[in-house]
Amino acid sequence: MPEQHIPTALRVHFFQHTQGEGLGSLASWLQQQQAHVSWTEFFALPPQQAQVDLPNSDQVDLLVIMGGAMSVNDEADHAWLIAEKAWIRQYIAQGKPVVGLCLGSQLIASALGATVKPNHYSEVGWWPVQRVAVTATEQPVFDFPEQLLPLSWHGDTFELPEGALLLAKSAACAHQAYQLGTNVLAFQFHPESIPKNARLFAEGEEDKAGQPFEQPIADILGVPDQQYIAPNQLLERAVEFVLAGSRQT
Repeated sequence: MPEQHIPTALRVHFFQHTQGEGLGSLASWLQQQQAHVSWTEFFALPPQQAQVDLPNSDQVDLLVIMGGAMSVNDEADHAWLIAEKAWIRQYIAQGKPVVGLCLGSQLIASALGATVKPNHYSEVGWWPVQRVAVTATEQPVFDFPEQLLPLSWHGDTFELPEGALLLAKSAACAHQAYQLGTNVLAFQFHPESIPKNARLFAEGEEDKAGQPFEQPIADILGVPDQQYIAPNQLLERAVEFVLAGSRQT
């Protein structure tokens, strides 16, 4: 009798740095996939805790690295960043799929030796992001739209890791999205955002009058729910892209 293949649920692990953020727009997609979801709550760790209980990478089919208020360079204030970046580096080296969001994009870059530094401008609000032409390559390239209007909320920016393809830029930030191989996608903005996330980001924030790329909080929160849809759909496509790409490596 031939051996039967029993499909297993997709095992998705989240690195979370903001309490109460949840899974963003991916929650419904993961439910549709009947995925098994787990997470590491870095925000709950004591700042000086260097040892972190992280999963065995063989138990993770997809890693999603979420945003956060800290800098990837704040290792003196958040000692667990060292362990987190080491795990990300080892996971990527295995050719496994990962998507980085805002701080997550910077963590991937830093883990792979690229510089993360303050951007010339803070970028807070709904700002257009444009596709960058990619030089001809043999590998599949993620189909970034010609223009997207996502929510951004960051002050730092990343240099590209070695071998990465720049996919998008904005007026405030030259590096908005990149691809590494076919198993890594990273976005400086927040495609996962839903109204709940935007309200969470805005807690305790004050309007900064006169800053060229910082919109008033009321304007950020006042957009119709439909404005979140296109970035959310892009994120779902990104997840599908890295999952397919990792199978080919």
